[in-house]
Amino acid sequence: MTAIAPPLAYVFDTGPLSHFAKAQWLGVLKAIIGNSHALIPDVVETELRAGLSSHPYLQAVIDQSWIEVVPLDLPEHLAALAKYSVRLVGADGRNLGEAGVLALAEIVGGIAVVDDRVAVNAAKSNNVRVRRTLGLLCDALLTGMLTVPLVSAIADDLLINQYRLPFKVGGFAEWAASEGILPEPRDLR
Repeated sequence: MTAIAPPLAYVFDTGPLSHFAKAQWLGVLKAIIGNSHALIPDVVETELRAGLSSHPYLQAVIDQSWIEVVPLDLPEHLAALAKYSVRLVGADGRNLGEAGVLALAEIVGGIAVVDDRVAVNAAKSNNVRVRRTLGLLCDALLTGMLTVPLVSAIADDLLINQYRLPFKVGGFAEWAASEGILPEPRDLR
């Protein structure tokens, strides 16, 4: 009998989860990852809980049964967290979530879902697979799971809620065409 490989794990940072929650698109994010595991390190859960008083929509992330919190409490977890903390975490503790995401993704062999440029570079320099939020949306578009109008609506809602993307509201199709992801926008009619 041949063993079946476990589903891939996506390890999410606070930013993508909180913005999808604020824009009320968490269900789409769940659909995008399908049967893969959605993990967050305990430091990301701490960030989410710390933001609850000023951002009540974060409760929607905490309440998701498909998102598993993984404590970074074993020696190998702490060593990996320390490695990324040296590169990412400032004196104010900022970016501890990103350090935890990269540490956990490295440990479980998963894909880190982060958008911070410094964290993406740290992942790549340590051979940790990484995917930005926009990349996940484009992957789902290219597989036929999502449509251009749906990804455009999601991107617009993320932008309206102050998420940084490389285009303005209404600009997803044009950006995707310029990146070679889609045909020219006039061909999408």
